[in-house]
Amino acid sequence: MVADEARALLRGLFDAAVARADPAKCLPPHLPAKTDARRVLVLGAGKASASMARAIERHAAAHGWLDRLSGLVVTRYGHAVPCERIRIVEAAHPVPDAAGAGAAAECLALAGTLGPDDLLLCPISGGGSALWTLPGDGLELADKRAVNQALLRSGAAIGEINCVRKHLSAIKGGRLAVAAGGARVLALLISDVPGDDPAVIASGPTVPDPTTLAEARAVLTKYGIVPSEAVARRLADFAAETPKPGQAAFARVENRVVAAPSQMLEATAMAARASGLRTIVLGDALEGEARDMAAEQAHLALILREKGEGLPAVILSGGELTVTVRGGGRGGPNAEFVLGLARALGGAAGIHAIACDTDGIDGTENNAGALCGPDTLARARAAGLDPDAALAGNDAYGFFAALGDLVVSGPTLTNVNDIRAILVLP
Repeated sequence: MVADEARALLRGLFDAAVARADPAKCLPPHLPAKTDARRVLVLGAGKASASMARAIERHAAAHGWLDRLSGLVVTRYGHAVPCERIRIVEAAHPVPDAAGAGAAAECLALAGTLGPDDLLLCPISGGGSALWTLPGDGLELADKRAVNQALLRSGAAIGEINCVRKHLSAIKGGRLAVAAGGARVLALLISDVPGDDPAVIASGPTVPDPTTLAEARAVLTKYGIVPSEAVARRLADFAAETPKPGQAAFARVENRVVAAPSQMLEATAMAARASGLRTIVLGDALEGEARDMAAEQAHLALILREKGEGLPAVILSGGELTVTVRGGGRGGPNAEFVLGLARALGGAAGIHAIACDTDGIDGTENNAGALCGPDTLARARAAGLDPDAALAGNDAYGFFAALGDLVVSGPTLTNVNDIRAILVLP
């Protein structure tokens, strides 16, 4: 298999991963065919929320209840799609802005208009936590932005980040469901978190929160983050505690995961097997520092190549890796994983790889991820690029952009976390 064929095969695996989580396919089976609700209100947030809203509208039109439908969802800039009855607002991600705060406030107010005869549908996906940023009492948007930026740069796990976010929010951590006035609530969740815990997806706006103020304070202490006075007061105020499991407000709330990383990974494995590859699946919930995970998986790939049995094979994994930012370069965890992998492989023959975020956005950049092959390091040196310096400066984006090895898909309008595939040829 030549290099171009290997790259095309790996890109096809990424496409298979994205297709499995297409809201047009995964959402309708979970929607009611008929409903006797007086009103059907749609309130959602996330990188996939606009495409989820469109899927809800099409389903409602096909089953005769579009005239009772209205709503508002907020998605990342560039991720909107046309809808007829559901308003789409675009806002900033991962660092929140005033557009997201305004949309969250409007969603909370709309939820407050509901009664027991109404149905609230909540299409929620990864990214919803930053996009539905509504500061709690005593906080300004700048307070939340400062904490969010510090957490993103710290290397904290997504569960830790969301624990803090919930306790600084007026809408997350179950507060949206509490505001819904006893209406039936059906939250439709596209998971981008390890374990698919609804309480973690977009910081669980419709889910009672098992985490505490004390745990939120502990996260900031763990990563050496000194909060503003307003944030410190909020996290010390017992009245700011989130709604907990067992409260009556959640009696008519259902949280349903409609697409998950495990399903995405299985679809990718099926596509790989259809291409004649043996599949080695490491799991859909891997976490850790991107460069460290790259070194571990490079070691596994080298062992497979040395044994030479059962090849060609592909090593697949999902999950959400982190980057502790120490340099001033550009690049998300997927590009950094691929750069770390290329360095650890040292130009080993017959090994190619791809790592991408299924939402099409690696961190804050315009690429989904990157590709590497046996010739990556040689081409880099010929172009005057230093892979060690690029990794030390967190500049994987610049490194792969110069080589033409970025994967640029544009927004995929879904989000089931990252997919990594290492192809080992005979």
